[in-house]
Amino acid sequence: MHIVNIHEAKSNLSRLLNAIENGTETEIIIARNGKPIGRLTALASPTQQKVRFGLAKGKFVVPDDIDHLNPEIEKLFYGEID
Repeated sequence: MHIVNIHEAKSNLSRLLNAIENGTETEIIIARNGKPIGRLTALASPTQQKVRFGLAKGKFVVPDDIDHLNPEIEKLFYGEID
């Protein structure tokens, strides 16, 4: 935990944010006249999951003739093509 006064926080905001972002500081306390008034911390990481390729590998078997119905499916979508 690092404590800085308001003037230092305003003058070095980019540096302080970089320290939070790269993990060299987990929390920075901002003080006025030595009295803590605020806290600068990183936001929680997003909960959005990354795409994981191969997640279902080995869970099912794709038949060799999977594409044999493609012309029929195309007709269902687009109708008869002359």
